[in-house]
Amino acid sequence: MGVLRIDQEACTGCGVCVQVCPMDVLRMDASGDKAFIKYFRDCQSCFLCEVECGENAIYVNPYRERRLPMPW
Repeated sequence: MGVLRIDQEACTGCGVCVQVCPMDVLRMDASGDKAFIKYFRDCQSCFLCEVECGENAIYVNPYRERRLPMPW
């Protein structure tokens, strides 16, 4: 599943989560003061954003989504 939510009220817009994400899943909004989930499906559930968030504004689902390959 990956990143489930970012609490916009708790987010201070420090940008640490965006910097530590190895898969470039998170971005800052147009005004640059809040983080949001840009590429939800690319999240590998590494928990770096959740661990590094000083405000505990990010929640990553600990259960991996099992994706089945679709036949052509």
